Amino acid sequence: MLVRPIAPGPLVALLLDRVVRRTQDRPWTRVGFDGAPTAGPGELADALVEPLRAAGHPAVRVDTADFQRPASVRLELGRTNPDAYYQRWFDLAALAREVLDPLAPHGTGRILPRYWDAGTDRSARAPYRHLAPGTVLLLSGPLLQGAGLDLDLTVHCAQSAPALARRTPADLQWTLPAYARYATEVQPGRLADVALRMDDPDHPALVLADPAG
Repeated sequence: MLVRPIAPGPLVALLLDRVVRRTQDRPWTRVGFDGAPTAGPGELADALVEPLRAAGHPAVRVDTADFQRPASVRLELGRTNPDAYYQRWFDLAALAREVLDPLAPHGTGRILPRYWDAGTDRSARAPYRHLAPGTVLLLSGPLLQGAGLDLDLTVHCAQSAPALARRTPADLQWTLPAYARYATEVQPGRLADVALRMDDPDHPALVLADPAG
């Protein structure tokens, strides 16, 4: 494995090129930014919105935080259970049904960008949106890979265990075993189309396969 530092600006340009090339022959393109919040997957997805529009591809942002399961399901095993966070925190079936499947090659283009309001523990009551052909979905959230989500391009924002522990707020330290399990069982860096090291999101690095390995 080779790790090559890259400045944020060139990183956005590199990802823009990868996404635009992936849009060819697709009515819509679904891009997943996978990583713990401290690794900045949402911020990286946000940074691509305007460059994509300038390149002729409207972009829509969706975050898995808006696809959490009801509290009765999430918290059934307790409020700080890492296995619950890993396995039942996010409603991936709803995410597939309401967002990803409609943007498949023969989909309708009609998506629901927000499904559940975790603050009120009720439906987000968001309106459906019809996305024009050429639109790019920028989906961000943790634990996105290895769950069967149909994505056209994946970007994994990794952090070393010490960096993740150092940057995770005290009230979320209980999630760390879930990320460790994800790294071991799924190996998301190997699955992703683009793997990044984001120990410090202001100083990212590309993770490249070692040609001698």
